[in-house]
Amino acid sequence: MKFVLAPDSFKESMSAEKAALAMEAGIRKVFPDAICEIVPMADGGEGTVESLVSLTKGRMIEAEVTGPMGDKLLAQYGLLGDGQVAVMEMASASGLPLVKPENRNPLLTTTYGTGEMIRHALDLGVSRILLGIGGSATNDGGAGMLQALGVSFKDQSGEELSRGGGALGSLRTIDVGGLDPRLATVKIDVACDVSNPLVGENGASVIFGPQKGATPEMVEKLDQNLAHYANVIETFLEKNISDIEGAGAAGGLGAGLLAFLDAELKKGVDLVINYIGLEERIIGADYVFTGEGSIDGQTLFGKTPYGVAALAQKHGIPVVAFAGKIGEGAEKLYKHGFTSIVGILRGVCSLEDALKQGEKNLTFAAESIARMIERRG
Repeated sequence: MKFVLAPDSFKESMSAEKAALAMEAGIRKVFPDAICEIVPMADGGEGTVESLVSLTKGRMIEAEVTGPMGDKLLAQYGLLGDGQVAVMEMASASGLPLVKPENRNPLLTTTYGTGEMIRHALDLGVSRILLGIGGSATNDGGAGMLQALGVSFKDQSGEELSRGGGALGSLRTIDVGGLDPRLATVKIDVACDVSNPLVGENGASVIFGPQKGATPEMVEKLDQNLAHYANVIETFLEKNISDIEGAGAAGGLGAGLLAFLDAELKKGVDLVINYIGLEERIIGADYVFTGEGSIDGQTLFGKTPYGVAALAQKHGIPVVAFAGKIGEGAEKLYKHGFTSIVGILRGVCSLEDALKQGEKNLTFAAESIARMIERRG
């Protein structure tokens, strides 16, 4: 009997790999000779780099970059086993946790370090980059990243713009002549799970600016600056990016990637599924096990268990999803490839105890399902 074990991480309790191994331990108590394909998953956010590096026997790389407030820091990204693909999260170089709450100011924060991280990967000779763009501290439209890659943004006096979203209102000219030529032959896939446009009431500044430290006055200025940035881009590059879904991701980084690097914005879980070849791995499986810390109605919007279940459904394979918490709307998932949704907690307990006992509880839950499968014959 073949099981494909493809969970995401159970946040603060166990990594995706540990969750898969806990499932395997439960299955082997019932089916000691079962084939268990371990496939640690992620949806493009936290844990994506580690999962893909582990699965492909790749390695982690450190790069000194410029942090969101201009200080130097060490960012990490992954190089997959073939040495041709870099997997990175912009948050490692330009993320919100890198800035103390009292210092957060999206007028000043920059994506320059993300560009340096990309350049570092180019120096290693990669032919493809998977970039996750969640969790940013920035609102600069990706201008900082692009400056690090050789694009020049100048004001009316011909001076290079300073970094940060507050400077974009002074932008007058764009020169892409210095853009790193290696980017012309490198494919960039962007894991983006928000559909916000660049500007307006649902745009980068209004929706995400406050959590990055923006006051109402800052939000208004940042939105105006991004609108101006889009207009100048349209003038010089003949590309209209204002209303494209996902352009507002990571403070407009999505817009910069689309306009200057011809990147493609896709659902993170779909990219991960493609990169690890999950479809090939599940063909011939009897059951697919997946899961994550919490499963509810929002799981339908691009979360790992949904992506795994949709693929398994395509091949008619039953899917069991495990979760620490099953929330409102989870029943909707039964119409989308989920055969069973199983809570792993074995009694009333504190959150602290639930997190500590995660692996043990998941092993027991997987064993219980395996015993039911055994009795069905």
